Amino acid sequence: MSRLGKKPVHIPEKTKAEFKDGILEITGPGGKLSQVIDSKINVKIEKDNILIEALGDSREHNMFHGLTRGLIVNMVEGVTKGFKKELEAIGLGFKVNIEGGKKLVLAVGFSHLVNLEIPQTVKVTAALTPDKNTLITVTGTDKYEVGAFAAKIRAVKPPEPYKGFGIRYLGEKIIRKAGKAAAGGKK
Repeated sequence: MSRLGKKPVHIPEKTKAEFKDGILEITGPGGKLSQVIDSKINVKIEKDNILIEALGDSREHNMFHGLTRGLIVNMVEGVTKGFKKELEAIGLGFKVNIEGGKKLVLAVGFSHLVNLEIPQTVKVTAALTPDKNTLITVTGTDKYEVGAFAAKIRAVKPPEPYKGFGIRYLGEKIIRKAGKAAAGGKK
């Protein structure tokens, strides 16, 4: 058995869990999430706990056991607290706009604007910070969707190592390289 998989998942107040036909649905103040549970795993809901049980003893059963518990923990946290990723666009003239709540428009130093469709499962906001950088906040109930969309935004213009311009996660450390002048002298 997986060590993590054996631990029960606590269901907080105002949150409901239902397991039917191999699909686990969790509903809370933040919304509703569902997950297909593999046939190698059984899920039991008792009072305010979700118990995950492997239906075999092989290595594959153990892997699914721990994975399923992790997914359920993320679902419970998503419908109660939600998930948030923050990015900052650093560069001269970098602008971020949201058009109609459906499109994220990035002006990040290209000759054209970059348009990204915002998935329905996430919410995106853009604001200017005091040091004139643009802060992009991606929030939602599904951890995967929030992380995937934040990564898609960052992939538009990853930070470059010489001056640090680009889109990066808030607090991300960029390893800076020395330019030509510092690298060597005149010959």
